[in-house]
Amino acid sequence: MMNSTQVPYFSLTAYFDTGLFKYLYFIIIMCLYVLIISANVLLIVVICSNRSLHEPMYLFLCSLFVNELYGSTGLFPFLLVQILSDIHTVAAPLCFLQIFCVYTYASIQFSNLAVMSYDRYLAICCPLQYNTRMTHNKVISFIALTWLYPFIAIYILISLSVPLQLCGNIITKVYCDNYSIVKLACSDTRVNNIYGIVYTFTTVILVLLIFYTYIKILRVCFSGCKQTRQKAVSTCTPHLASLLNFSFGCFFEIIQNRFNMKYVPNMLRIILSLYWLTCQPLFNPVLYGLKITKIRITCKSVLFGKM
Repeated sequence: MMNSTQVPYFSLTAYFDTGLFKYLYFIIIMCLYVLIISANVLLIVVICSNRSLHEPMYLFLCSLFVNELYGSTGLFPFLLVQILSDIHTVAAPLCFLQIFCVYTYASIQFSNLAVMSYDRYLAICCPLQYNTRMTHNKVISFIALTWLYPFIAIYILISLSVPLQLCGNIITKVYCDNYSIVKLACSDTRVNNIYGIVYTFTTVILVLLIFYTYIKILRVCFSGCKQTRQKAVSTCTPHLASLLNFSFGCFFEIIQNRFNMKYVPNMLRIILSLYWLTCQPLFNPVLYGLKITKIRITCKSVLFGKM
């Protein structure tokens, strides 16, 4: 891998000298990481151990929480080491490994949200057909596809970036980013750009389909009785909030990649670039844990004993 790029390491220049404050930042990030791990593991245990939660919606949520753990592990340990380090460099193989973890996390997140929107569509718009169309085998297939497709797609993306001949090794971020590496290339990047556009376009289509699904769900809800409306809104609100939060975070990241952001303060740029990777893993378990009654009651039972 290092021979193909001819760059043994990359320098992350978005970090700045914080002096003794780096220990404060380290403690804050560490506490955030511990909270994310604790919250997601708790909900995974709750869903897996309670047979009444072995329904499609909760199994898809379990897949979502596992992905939050996966994405957090791809970022936080690396971030903690870099905060304490005075030389912010990363070996090329580790850099590509982090790109793979971060990008697959984002892709799995959108795929999971798409499957969850389809599940809610069947449950609310086609309730009589739900059990026949959302069988146990289909749930397993959906979850497998949710993870398999992103791994293949991002593997191809990384495979196209690794052979590039690079003219530099400076990445103006606090973590490794594929777009930043492609911009460093001296060789032809047309294939990389075409694949990147196709992949981005596919993701945008997926997000639009999710929103279209929820629009259809809301139309059915508001044409039904008050009880149906309340039930549908209570189950769909967390999914929509999660989708909007993650989409806005990714949008901030795309804006930073595509446009010159030098006029924006460095600290704000760092916060915006980390938003989609740090807030979503904590936002989701809190949101679903509070909003979905079954999960909330079961969590109370696990934490405080039988109610």
